[in-house]
Amino acid sequence: MPRLNPLTDKEVKVRANPRPGAATRSGDGLKLHRRRLQLAGRPYTVISLRPGTDASYSTNVFHETWHVLSDWHGARLLGRLLWGLAYQRQPGTLVLVDRPFLDPNPFDAEPADPIALVPALITPLTARAARELRRQLPLTRPPDGTVRWQTGGLDVAVTQRRRWADLPPGERSWPWVDRSGFQEQVDRVGGLVTLAASPAVLKEWAVTVSVLGDWSSYGMDYAELDWPNGEVQVFRDYRRRVSAARVGRREILAEVPAPRPPDGLNPLIWDRGTAVRRRRLPPVPARPQA
Repeated sequence: MPRLNPLTDKEVKVRANPRPGAATRSGDGLKLHRRRLQLAGRPYTVISLRPGTDASYSTNVFHETWHVLSDWHGARLLGRLLWGLAYQRQPGTLVLVDRPFLDPNPFDAEPADPIALVPALITPLTARAARELRRQLPLTRPPDGTVRWQTGGLDVAVTQRRRWADLPPGERSWPWVDRSGFQEQVDRVGGLVTLAASPAVLKEWAVTVSVLGDWSSYGMDYAELDWPNGEVQVFRDYRRRVSAARVGRREILAEVPAPRPPDGLNPLIWDRGTAVRRRRLPPVPARPQA
């Protein structure tokens, strides 16, 4: 069983420029920042990524489903965050993903919402509290301390899931998860895309997200969370898609003579971003003459 992380680590001095190795590690014992905030009259402990962490995310809503978007590495890190959160015992704890770890989405380059991971049984995140948190973002004051995020047991669970997936379909038995009482909820609350669940479901999500990319199709994979309300979607070339969407938005906005509503503008940007990705591909070498 993973060691509990009560979020009472001793106070430490925060480096203005963390050592590259310390900031970018994303395995067990990942270092994260901790801040104490008062939101809607309640104390909260907000855990966030440290500067220099090599991960980025985005969000969008499509067909009334909220998506968290990233690449293979981002999915692995998200799995770590979800798994460790399942073992927290400090009421009011949540994990926040905000700038500089947010990108415009890789489709039409609309800005992303901050992401909150919430252990719902101990952290009631009301709309008022979420709005107050959003108004304070990005969190620029020095953190109150640093915690090491303990995720022992996740690697074993991921290995077991991969072995299960390799079994013939007739031999698979889906792991049973206790969904009595509160189960899960993905929603946009007070300007935050929130992924809230009980400990058992947080662990299930962690494993499911951690194996994204193992069985991808055309460089894309996804996992349903609180379906049909939520989904994590990853792309092998996520960052290239974000870059192309930015260029596509800039080009379309320069060409469109008058402002258009998003439902008329964003499809144009999506198509232009696809064209940008294609023109950036290296040319196919000519076949030698016989």
